[in-house]
Amino acid sequence: MMGAKKSKLLPGLQFLTSGFSTMMVLLLLGMVVFFVLSAHNISVYVRENLTFSILLSDNASETKILQLKKELDSQPYVKESVYISKEQALKEETEAMGTDPAEFLGYNPFTASIEVKLNADYANVDSIAKIEKQLGENSNINDILYQKDLIDSVNRNISKISIVLIAIAALLTFISFALINNTIRLSIYSKRFLINTMKLVGASWGFIRAPFVRKHVLSGIVAAIFADIILACGAYMLMQYEPQLSEVITYEVMGIVMASVVFFGIVITFLCSFFSINGFLKMNSNELYNI
Repeated sequence: MMGAKKSKLLPGLQFLTSGFSTMMVLLLLGMVVFFVLSAHNISVYVRENLTFSILLSDNASETKILQLKKELDSQPYVKESVYISKEQALKEETEAMGTDPAEFLGYNPFTASIEVKLNADYANVDSIAKIEKQLGENSNINDILYQKDLIDSVNRNISKISIVLIAIAALLTFISFALINNTIRLSIYSKRFLINTMKLVGASWGFIRAPFVRKHVLSGIVAAIFADIILACGAYMLMQYEPQLSEVITYEVMGIVMASVVFFGIVITFLCSFFSINGFLKMNSNELYNI
């Protein structure tokens, strides 16, 4: 009786072990996709917070300045622009310094300006140089200031980080595939004599293969769902801890991550079970004892 109970419990235990192992690997893959996509959003966020200042002529009227701002806002490279008048600039500097420079100098030394935040695709030195050349023809503009070294440094570092993340993602995807393949192969290994018996009685390879593939694909889907739940809970906890992360961890990011986990869960388990079973199907009876 005890032996019968063990034989019934063993397949269920193997299925649970295989499913748990697959879930952990899919969780790892989901985290890789999450960090790659989040890193992209962070790079966009950083680029779009790089600003350059358009210093305006003292002779420019308020009407012309607002018209210039409206023209800037209509350009594809501008994400946001803010007009800072001479009076506002003086007020901000007075608050920052704790003293009024106008009282000391006898006049307001600051220039009215428009602070421009660029869309991420234009936040590079080459694009800003073209924008500078275009705006330089406007008589209401005195000068354009931007931190060339900072912009260069940000773009270089983002490129390096992106390359490293892609390399890590590729490596972990390969490792994940190998781990799931090993898990499924071990699960099918215990059924190798049953597979051989079915083959000997004339069952086709497709007939033998189908239930194993279905079982492991189903296991992959269930594992992917649990992995998605853990990832969603983790993302929720991160946003509760730091609400500003909502600009990085978007619904789009989480949607892609969760869909990717399900996709990997189906594709990897299908391929691994398909090729593992084929490996046992190709063996003859004597070879089954040597593995």
